[in-house]
Amino acid sequence: MTPEVLEQHNLTEAEYDRILSILGRPPNLTELGIFSVMWSEHCSYKSSKLHLKRLPTQGPQVLQGPGENAGIVDIGDGYAVAFKIESHNHPSFVEPYQGAATGVGGILRDIFTMGARPIAAMNSLRFGPPDQPRNRRIMEGVVAGIAGYGNCFGVPTVGGEVVFGECYSQNPLVNAFALGLFRKDRIFYGKAVGIGNPVLYVGSKTGRDGIHGATMASAEFDEASESKRPNVQVGDPFLEKLLLEACLESMKTGAVVGIQDMGAAGLTCSTCEMGGRADTGIEIDLAKVPQREQGMTPYEIMLSESQERMLLVAERGREEEILRIFRKWEIDAVTIGKVTRDGMLRILDRGKKVAEIPNRALTDEAPVYRRPVAAPAPPSPEPAPPSGSLSLDWGKVLECFLGSPNLSSREWVYRQYDHMVRTNTVQAPGADAAVVRVKNTRKALAMSLDGNGRYCRQDPRVGAQLSVAESCRNLVCAGARPLAATNCLNLGNPEKPEIMWQVTQVVEGIAEACRALETPITGGNVSLYNETLGEGIDPTPVIGMVGLIEPLSRLRGSWFLQEGHRIVLLGPRLQETGGDVYTRWVRALPCPPLDLDLEVRVQRTCREGIENGLILSAHDCSEGGLAVALAEMGFSRFGGRTLGAEIRLPAAEEVGEVLFAEYPSRILVTVETENLAALERIAALQGVPVTFLGQVVPEVLSLRSTDSTVIEKSMVSLEETWRNCLGGLFADPL
Repeated sequence: MTPEVLEQHNLTEAEYDRILSILGRPPNLTELGIFSVMWSEHCSYKSSKLHLKRLPTQGPQVLQGPGENAGIVDIGDGYAVAFKIESHNHPSFVEPYQGAATGVGGILRDIFTMGARPIAAMNSLRFGPPDQPRNRRIMEGVVAGIAGYGNCFGVPTVGGEVVFGECYSQNPLVNAFALGLFRKDRIFYGKAVGIGNPVLYVGSKTGRDGIHGATMASAEFDEASESKRPNVQVGDPFLEKLLLEACLESMKTGAVVGIQDMGAAGLTCSTCEMGGRADTGIEIDLAKVPQREQGMTPYEIMLSESQERMLLVAERGREEEILRIFRKWEIDAVTIGKVTRDGMLRILDRGKKVAEIPNRALTDEAPVYRRPVAAPAPPSPEPAPPSGSLSLDWGKVLECFLGSPNLSSREWVYRQYDHMVRTNTVQAPGADAAVVRVKNTRKALAMSLDGNGRYCRQDPRVGAQLSVAESCRNLVCAGARPLAATNCLNLGNPEKPEIMWQVTQVVEGIAEACRALETPITGGNVSLYNETLGEGIDPTPVIGMVGLIEPLSRLRGSWFLQEGHRIVLLGPRLQETGGDVYTRWVRALPCPPLDLDLEVRVQRTCREGIENGLILSAHDCSEGGLAVALAEMGFSRFGGRTLGAEIRLPAAEEVGEVLFAEYPSRILVTVETENLAALERIAALQGVPVTFLGQVVPEVLSLRSTDSTVIEKSMVSLEETWRNCLGGLFADPL
């Protein structure tokens, strides 16, 4: 084992010495490959595991927290939901279509591995500026891959987010989320229990695609990144649909005692993780593994990441029941081994032992590093903004914001997704939160994905808090009670102390916000080494939040409904300002502070206003500030009318900050005139400021101060600008 071989496997000399100590002998190449993928950052979380322990993971609604294929929460009446978010960043940069498609396939398998039927998918995407052809090519491939897999599989893609930034030009982020529904007494786990029970391989045949995919996802990119295309898996959504049905049918027989997706690290990960969780061993014979290519070596079979494959442990004597079901669905299914009591992962090839490693050495006892942490040098001070109020055409500024890639309509993206398949979607893409109903009940599930790398670059801890708060706030605006969260932490190279500082700060911020908002983390993913040629991304934690709407009649949209409805702002007064879009374009203000106690009270006020039938619609006031939020509420949705607003602004020295600053903990709501006093009483009990802004009017956005008209724009014209930005940059996908 030369230094070159170790470098090819992303193993350090210290890690190799540890392998020698564990085995008591030098490893063969197959064993070295197994250690390399299981000890990779992608599989072991060796740089982040110590810090992730600070996240809150428990609550009365949590049935399964981190450590399994997906988290599970109780939604009442015997039902539960499984949900999780995962990254597929590195593969999507190398091969955008298949990288994104197999990211969707992998997260769907995580859900039905738990016994749940997937009923919704979402995605959080980040790309470089779309005026650059390379970035457009990557984005087109990623969106097409998500659409191609999700649409063919038959799961509605109901929402998500798309963000553009220069730091993502060489490191696009593709985070896939899925949610499934089942009865809470039918949960399955990835454990190899029952000594002597048979181990079954089911699904697609094994090929050479995806070998060392987990290792690729645990290193920076360089000039040779394009050569890593063979490390990217190739997906088949039609086969995955059959695999779903066969797995769920097999689970109903009672003959399945454990099940695990063959995801990252393929057969290696599924075998040792199932054994590690149950403190048992697994012995398999690779000659029995279905293969689609000739002459595959044990190394290739164990490290292949071919898609649409699962590992099952059956009750001894009942394996034929399972095999019969898979034959009916025309899916390969064979017995390849058995559960043993010695805790070893034992790999045979035609009866000859080719690898033998303790399971725990690959899982629970994998290396964990306390890497050096150092705060980066403070950034250079921004130039002082000009004093006094800027004299600008604020209507033109608003139009410019609405026509910018980061604030414009995402219709070009979600038109490619089938968001109505299975007929459960009751709030489609384009709202603050996506909502799907639970059939034959009065319940619905709301979902939201949010992240803000720009704020996290300035202050990772507060930026992470803001992401949690916004995701939770979006659910509340839809009428939901937030239940729990999943997170995907996207950062750079953890071997750099300043990146590890970002990791620690992001985790701390998420932990603080989730405790305050009572939304425990049930699982997630950490994606590190998002760097190319030494240039990393902004720290980008993405929060996936799930909430319950009950009864469904409490569902609220994020748009104006009718002329004459009064428009009210819940939260800080307009003179209190924040940052971002206005910051970058006009002023130089820092990441806005977040008062978590106020955030909790604002959300509680909105939720109580909806529960009491006072609030008719609600919209999170975030990206782009007040003016953008008002315009968004007026744009036509789902065949409705375009409406406008007549707003009276308070006197302020800096009009631009009132219009565009992104202060957190603010929600725009509409109410009937006769319900204003009742809403004000609820807010007063919570200590939440209330500002009566104006009313809904036909097709004009009119914002006036005490002595002048600040903005007077046709909503039809603004909507046209908002809708046509991405469509003008990309070809029509239809």
